[in-house]
Amino acid sequence: MRILANDGIDPIGKKILEDAGFVVDTEHIPQDELINRLNEYDAVTVRSATKLRQPLIDACPNIKVIGRGGVGMDNIDVDYARSKGVAVVNTPAASSHSVAELVFAHLLNGVRFLYDSNRKMPVEGNTKFAGLKKAYAAGSELQGKVLGVVGFGRIGRETAKIGLGLGMTVIYSDLFEGPSSLTLNFSGDVSVNVPVEQVDIATIFAKSDFISLHVPFTDKPVIGKEEFALLKDGVGLVNASRGGVIDELGLVEALNSGKVGFAGLDVYDDEPTPRAEILGHPKISLTPHIGAATNEAQERIGEELAQLLIENLKK
Repeated sequence: MRILANDGIDPIGKKILEDAGFVVDTEHIPQDELINRLNEYDAVTVRSATKLRQPLIDACPNIKVIGRGGVGMDNIDVDYARSKGVAVVNTPAASSHSVAELVFAHLLNGVRFLYDSNRKMPVEGNTKFAGLKKAYAAGSELQGKVLGVVGFGRIGRETAKIGLGLGMTVIYSDLFEGPSSLTLNFSGDVSVNVPVEQVDIATIFAKSDFISLHVPFTDKPVIGKEEFALLKDGVGLVNASRGGVIDELGLVEALNSGKVGFAGLDVYDDEPTPRAEILGHPKISLTPHIGAATNEAQERIGEELAQLLIENLKK
């Protein structure tokens, strides 16, 4: 059996599949060529770049399994594929901690103005050092602040744990009833249960000093122009979930007015060509959709994805 890893797969995952007797092709086939090539394979794995929509699924009846390396599957017509007898699997747990750490890279970046000082120091550091020092002297700590987590799945909970470890108070909103505490594990086999509170999203907006979003995109932004007015003044926002969850033009207005203190973005409305207003804004910390892009996460994703493919292809 042949497997196309169209957006790549970690060498560990590739080896596991090859040791199980599968042929793994890591050649990237452009989206517009897939309809003529995909039926050469028995299974395909993707990340976020490749889209597997109904016409492509119909054109490739030989495909038995679709694997998504990562969490969100909004680039796959999942229900339709399953209705055609195609197994669709993903690896929701493998990258959770990596994404959560990136959230805090943006938060720590934001409260100490690193996103802006890293832009200005190479240009003005020799001539305006004292002025820059004064400009960035009004930083703040995360300890003692309220972190609001919107969406309390695996990534949301990992984000909350890091916040709790830094001494933050965590409140969260979710469509389903969630836990009242999370377990923090420390070295020496020490575990501590720390309380968290589930609230409605209006309370998140009103009480949070920082908000991290961990929800899929639906038909409208979670934070749009109306919601910006409900936010606590000076709030910091981080979106490492999906582009469109925050109204980007509304975000620019809120940053300019001071309603939002800073934002950290790993995802964008228009990938791979984000808006110029976003890329050039002095109050936005930017990363190019790298939430799961750590060596450790890629190894876990590759290993888990390989096992899921083996399990489903041998049925």
